[in-house]
Amino acid sequence: MKKQKIHILGIAGTFMGGIAQIAKAMGHDVSGSDKAIYPPMSTQLEQAGIEVSDEQDLDFLKAEPDAVVIGNALSRGHVAVEATLNAQQVYTSGPQWLAETILKDRWVVAVAGTHGKTSTASMVAWILEYAKLNPGFLIGGVPENFGVSARLGDSPFFVVEADEYDTAFFDKRSKFVHYHPRTCVLNNLEFDHADIFDSVKDIQKQFHHLVRTVPGNGLIVMPKDESNLDEVIEMGCWTPVEKQGAAAEWSYKLYEDDGSEFEVMFKGHCMGRVKWSMTGLHNVRNALSAIAAAVHCGVPARTAVDGLSEFKGIRRRMTLIGEANDIRIYDDFAHHPTAIATTLQGAKNQLKKLDRPGRLVAVFEPRSNTMRMGVHAKTLPAAFDEADAVYAFIDTAWNWQLPLDAFKEPVTVEHEYESLLQRLTEELQPNDTVVIMSNGGFGGIHSKLLAALENR
Repeated sequence: MKKQKIHILGIAGTFMGGIAQIAKAMGHDVSGSDKAIYPPMSTQLEQAGIEVSDEQDLDFLKAEPDAVVIGNALSRGHVAVEATLNAQQVYTSGPQWLAETILKDRWVVAVAGTHGKTSTASMVAWILEYAKLNPGFLIGGVPENFGVSARLGDSPFFVVEADEYDTAFFDKRSKFVHYHPRTCVLNNLEFDHADIFDSVKDIQKQFHHLVRTVPGNGLIVMPKDESNLDEVIEMGCWTPVEKQGAAAEWSYKLYEDDGSEFEVMFKGHCMGRVKWSMTGLHNVRNALSAIAAAVHCGVPARTAVDGLSEFKGIRRRMTLIGEANDIRIYDDFAHHPTAIATTLQGAKNQLKKLDRPGRLVAVFEPRSNTMRMGVHAKTLPAAFDEADAVYAFIDTAWNWQLPLDAFKEPVTVEHEYESLLQRLTEELQPNDTVVIMSNGGFGGIHSKLLAALENR
């Protein structure tokens, strides 16, 4: 393989940062640029020895790269995009580079769905690792068992988090149509990404494009009770399907109400018991999908179950930041109403199990394009029903208001990160459990709040 010079525009995102790490592991000379970068991606890129410059810096073109890989967050008008086009520089998208360079020679396990992609993909990768198969992977988060979001691996297996978002400004197909999986997990399907999709039907069409790429000797794993996915399969399916859920082929029996211990069954036969640190019925269901996918890759079911008992979770998925003055602070990526509701329900169940007094406090920012467009305005308030107190950051530049009257509990809204930090520092009480939810950096409020509470 010839060593190449590769520059990545938009390298700070988890997907593009993962592409960078894999390219570096292949022996390529890799650099990148972006407007803002923060942990964990900044840490991973630094550890990989990948140089990152400002998004306005065009010196990468002077190095005459063999290829420029352009992230989907960049569009026409961006200074680096325009310079790349004007220089008639060879360019491609992240999904296309991954497909042509890595996936064409691998057994691809793709995990798609509105929710749970990161968790389920991480579980599959860990099961394969536990079975000593040394998989490659590219995941939109950092599995604690690995400490990185991407790895080349040296086995036939490669696990990829398969996103339905568009590929690039020059390729408006969903990312996942590039991956051609042999094992495909469909977690769920709800309306999201309102900036590129007009309806659930639009998203279903993209999911069916994915289904069309799965071979007849492959496998599709999906829930038994997801009508939107059932409609996708009814559009045409040429691949065996296995379902998970209550009374499905892959099913479960809870031994703890919070989902921290459960039995896994296949066609009514016990495959073993999972006892882990994860909580929530959604994670139990994710586990069933991950086990089914791993079994299709040749892992014995009991080995897969045993492996999940050693699964440590994913950073930014109910990650404990710390505790100060009997106040616990958690970080979570939830930003869609369904994800927010399941996160808070899992947190509430865990508090009951631990018999921990005090309030469940939700702190969030509606940062996604879909949220700011007001698409989830009607369903968002009910997502916080399990919270005893709700705090929100709303940037005035978003020109958007929360439907405050629809929330079960009063909502405290602040328009500056520092004012929100001050408010929380003053009003949080001993024994409170605080869940901070955002798909961004949230102004670094997690560590700042912990420090402020320690000094209170």
